[in-house]
Amino acid sequence: MADHLEASVTLPSDPASVAAARTYAVGTLAEWGLPSDTDTADTVRLIVSELATNAVQHTLGQSPTFRVDLVLDRHEQLRIGVTDSHPRFPRRLPAAVQQDNGRGMVIIRWLTAECGGRVTVRPTREGGKTVGVDLPWPVHTHPVTAPGLRQS
Repeated sequence: MADHLEASVTLPSDPASVAAARTYAVGTLAEWGLPSDTDTADTVRLIVSELATNAVQHTLGQSPTFRVDLVLDRHEQLRIGVTDSHPRFPRRLPAAVQQDNGRGMVIIRWLTAECGGRVTVRPTREGGKTVGVDLPWPVHTHPVTAPGLRQS
């Protein structure tokens, strides 16, 4: 494998983009050697779905687009990042509020911890934020170089 594989897509902050983000992520990982019918692919699908949903619902119209970045490094670490231009960081909501809304980050943190990964939130230079999830790449999966993907 090259030093790392990268892929990204920018989507409009629209509810229809959540499905597009999921499809993009799972399709890219399949090109990199992770079959879409694995537990890891299901986990990534749900994490991307929740991150994209948060980018659409919680930016209050202040982020017209969001970007999904995928990076697979030579240490067999997968980084998923969703960046929007809204400055507010995700926050934990009281349990009463979470009954109907606000569970996305709870789900993301739980799934990430279950896989042995970690969640980070970093500000961007432009004033927004990137919510990142680092996951171990399944050892039994050997990444391949897919046409059209940038490698470094």
